[in-house]
Amino acid sequence: MGWRLLADIVLVTHLLFIAFVVAGGFAAVRWPRLAWVHIPCFVWGALIEFAGWICPLTPLENNLRVASGQAGYSGGFIERYLLPIIYPGALNREIQIWLGLAVLALNLAAYGWLIRRISAKGVSFRH
Repeated sequence: MGWRLLADIVLVTHLLFIAFVVAGGFAAVRWPRLAWVHIPCFVWGALIEFAGWICPLTPLENNLRVASGQAGYSGGFIERYLLPIIYPGALNREIQIWLGLAVLALNLAAYGWLIRRISAKGVSFRH
């Protein structure tokens, strides 16, 4: 398997992980046991934004691209791929904080819904 293909797999995995971080809480409303996987993921995603860190998948993808002969890129995954779609300007700390708050708010809403559902219907996180 070529380095470029591996870099592309990391890219797609990264995108799917971000989608799971953002929307996985709503999937947990349907499948409550999914919360055990999703909560650490969304906490990690929000922490990355609040702390201004770069996800470890970004340097992995960059290293694979360089190994394939492609140019790597500076900055993080969001700055490189998602920010140009969502925002016309460059990523800065204020935008990162807002992204972190959005992840937190969406997931608090989803888990609030899940808790109400569990309370009303007696749905369990166990089998």
